[in-house]
Amino acid sequence: MTRNPVLDHYHRLSDIVESCGQERTGRPDPDGFQPGFEFPELDDRTREYFSAATVSWRPLRDLQGRRVRLLDLTGNPATQTTKTPASLLIVARAVEHVRRTGVPVVLVTPTSANKGTALRDAVLRALDLGLAEPHQLRVVTICPADCRGKLRRSRLATDPELRSLNPVLIYTGRQAEDVKPLTRTFVHEYAADWARRTGGRLWFSLDLSNYIVADATRALFEHDVDPIVPGEPRLHAHAVSSAFGLLGYHTGRDLLETAGEASSAQRPESFLVQHLHTPDMVLSQRFGSFDRRNAPPYAWDPRMRLYRQDTEPCFPYATDSPNEILDPTFYTHRPPTADRMNDIIAKFGGGGIVVSRHECLRHYQAIRDELADAGFPLPEKPDQLAEWSLVMAMTGVREGVRRGLIGPERTVVIHASGSYARGDYQPLEDDEVHVVQDLADVAAVLVGAS
Repeated sequence: MTRNPVLDHYHRLSDIVESCGQERTGRPDPDGFQPGFEFPELDDRTREYFSAATVSWRPLRDLQGRRVRLLDLTGNPATQTTKTPASLLIVARAVEHVRRTGVPVVLVTPTSANKGTALRDAVLRALDLGLAEPHQLRVVTICPADCRGKLRRSRLATDPELRSLNPVLIYTGRQAEDVKPLTRTFVHEYAADWARRTGGRLWFSLDLSNYIVADATRALFEHDVDPIVPGEPRLHAHAVSSAFGLLGYHTGRDLLETAGEASSAQRPESFLVQHLHTPDMVLSQRFGSFDRRNAPPYAWDPRMRLYRQDTEPCFPYATDSPNEILDPTFYTHRPPTADRMNDIIAKFGGGGIVVSRHECLRHYQAIRDELADAGFPLPEKPDQLAEWSLVMAMTGVREGVRRGLIGPERTVVIHASGSYARGDYQPLEDDEVHVVQDLADVAAVLVGAS
């Protein structure tokens, strides 16, 4: 069952914005600029623009008495991740700002690949459909070097003019997540000068409020296609870094419950899935702290050639490394969203688990077979997989059921927030990116591209 919840509920976007506590007017000044939460009128071009925001509901095999459903958010082949709907709405706000004011907008965002890919795709869609001109609507992404192989080539890279206007920066500094303060600092320090020289605005778009509106439509979509019936316990599982997606889902539930269309008594539980390099949300939910000392100690097993532990069910029992990076997409330590997610789980139930590559590989063939039955392909060999979010989530559910972390007789909804193989896209060439190490490097690239 496939629909487009953004288009289906376009008339409710203002209600979603209000339920998020956002002001519709935005901030026009260069310092801290943000366009208003105003979206273009729907016509043939804007409908085509939003047509990529499809979502599917797929039945999976039951799991030890639990009904399982896949919330497939990977429908746009240009991204294959959940970031498409939010990116389309973010760029649509920029388009509407340009239309109303004539002021050009440059989106500037840090990314571990997927958010940046989706924003670049949304900008290109807007340009191809004539919703804005290339000098009016632009995007700059700054990505850690560890994630460089996940960046996708498109006409924003192959066309010389568009490549100059929409640069991709690769950050080679020590800590991957330093791209966030680096990008924020650039926008803060250079926004006023950019406005004076170009007449345009720099928009630091990585903010929960900019993503939560689109993610709220997940709950509206679920309510349309498979509404929760009284007495049905339901749980939503999601591989997370900061849990923007689940927070958006619960915002959508808030809207439905406030409108009397759903009951808070049927609010689903939430189940967080993370990897060992950044287990912060699971640590916070389980122990009330990000302190890594709460993670279980691992001991090397020379016979199995694995690190093992058997004291904490929320962490892998076996792993190749206690600090393993399963997917560099998940790179956020100490996420500011943790307290909010903890409050939701405390009120409505749920939990979390950390998974290892060893566990994902152990379940991989069974997961691949199960997804194939639902019409969702995975590559034959796991080393062909470039995006592990879905496999992580499904492994987390399987291990959560096995360890008693997920209760019986539930409907388990697994958010397919991302899944793609290396052969699904063409990576960026070396001459299509700029390597940067610090603020001066970033400024040199972007000021030169102004």
